[in-house]
Amino acid sequence: MGLIFITGGIRSGKSAFAEKLASQKGGNSVVYIATGLNTDSEMEQRIQLHQVRRPASWGLIEESYHLVGAITFGQTYEVALFDCLSTWISNRLLSVPEERWGDPSSVKPLFDDLRQWLEEVSKSEFTVIVVSSEAGLGGVAISRLGRWYADVLGEANQQVAQQADEVYAVLSGIPWRLKG
Repeated sequence: MGLIFITGGIRSGKSAFAEKLASQKGGNSVVYIATGLNTDSEMEQRIQLHQVRRPASWGLIEESYHLVGAITFGQTYEVALFDCLSTWISNRLLSVPEERWGDPSSVKPLFDDLRQWLEEVSKSEFTVIVVSSEAGLGGVAISRLGRWYADVLGEANQQVAQQADEVYAVLSGIPWRLKG
């Protein structure tokens, strides 16, 4: 059925667009794969916003670290909406000790998991919609962790976009079709 990649800046409207697309393609046969971790009151509010916006009839998988298992479970639906790759990467990078930030070997397991997940997606018979923040829309981060995050996210976004059948960029709530 295909892989659809949706990127854009933070608060650009990419998740709302992805949810609309998921409804159009899957109706009520949608599973929402949520990667957010409730770490503080601000994150709790962001999670609640997504919960209120999506239909109660949709399935839900909360998976912050392991993508392959989530995609396997999603096979009972017509559409799997994965929101979002950038948060999944953040979760994974924050588990790396500071002295290993920027070390290519410290992200090898992350990219191995991403490649394995993309292989599973390519074999699937349902539509997968992936949301991710765009790494290249802002300035260079002032912190070492921020620069490393942008580097890893940029590479991951490129890998997903390369394999995707359709790619959209959402700017100020307006989706732009880039591929497909």
